[in-house]
Amino acid sequence: MPAPVTPFLAVFALLASAATTGYHNHTVGGAAGWFFNTTTSKPSANYSSWASTQTFNLGDFLIFNTNSNQTVIQTYNETVYRNCTADDSDNGTFIYSGGGASFSEALTVRVPLTIVGPNYYFSDAAGDGIQCRSGMAFEIKVQRGLGLPPSLNQPPPPPYAEPPGPDTAQSPPITVDQSPTGAASACRADVAVYGFAAAVLLLRFW
Repeated sequence: MPAPVTPFLAVFALLASAATTGYHNHTVGGAAGWFFNTTTSKPSANYSSWASTQTFNLGDFLIFNTNSNQTVIQTYNETVYRNCTADDSDNGTFIYSGGGASFSEALTVRVPLTIVGPNYYFSDAAGDGIQCRSGMAFEIKVQRGLGLPPSLNQPPPPPYAEPPGPDTAQSPPITVDQSPTGAASACRADVAVYGFAAAVLLLRFW
């Protein structure tokens, strides 16, 4: 007869299951990183082999430890990937930059996985496709897993505005930039409007 499962063991099993099914960071190429040797014309790792050992889910991140001599290009367009050339006119192709401004400057590029299905990655630093065609490329298949976390799935909320009083003329609606670069500004505006509203309420009931 099997031994009964204690509450402690049940909780431990639940936590272990959550740990194996949660969101993960995948360091591309492992310790070898994302580099290309111009002397040997070879990348520092076999990225297709590395990718074949991983399980990728929505909400995971790819971590590219690299430098400014390489690029990180993500595309959902297989033709772009096969051609090893980034297409600026393709809405499904993104060139990530860690902000490096000088030759061989160390960079860490974090790329979130936000779309289920085939995702393609390659480097095209010189615009000639040599790095990609020499093996600095890989494709993955992203599974749904736990789905996107709120941080990747929801835009920041619009700033709160107190409804106008009965004697106040209707003001035009507030337009807020919801792009990623405007997220911090939106949050600061949110705090400022909440603070102003709180001050008005305190004065009204003082």
